[in-house]
Amino acid sequence: MKYIGLDLGSVTCGVSKSETGLIAGHVLTIRFKKDDYDEAIDKILKLIEKEKPDVIVMGYPLLENDDEGPRALLSREVGEILEQESGIKVVLQDERNTTKDSEEFLIAANVSRKKRKRVIDQQAAVRILQYYLDSIKK
Repeated sequence: MKYIGLDLGSVTCGVSKSETGLIAGHVLTIRFKKDDYDEAIDKILKLIEKEKPDVIVMGYPLLENDDEGPRALLSREVGEILEQESGIKVVLQDERNTTKDSEEFLIAANVSRKKRKRVIDQQAAVRILQYYLDSIKK
């Protein structure tokens, strides 16, 4: 099975993938105009068409108390549109702390601040997808 992981932000969407269902890797960062989710969806759909995944794993930023805040609601809505438009199952994956964990990982790896800014969304997307892959292996 082939998987695509997405970390949706307000101007970028980090993308990761797994060809094997075992290990997630970086793909790219999709950039779009601030809060222009129609543009983001169009770009993501083009990527989905190219990559042809079996499952899309969408980061789902729940609040610390497990409630669905505005960002989680937006991710769920975008996920529903992607699933409807592509015909590919979208799974929501709790993404709490993935950006923070990714930042810490990149700092520990001695990645410069400038480069961290460019790859943080991809790294968060990798963590989102890897958390999902680990959960389905159990």
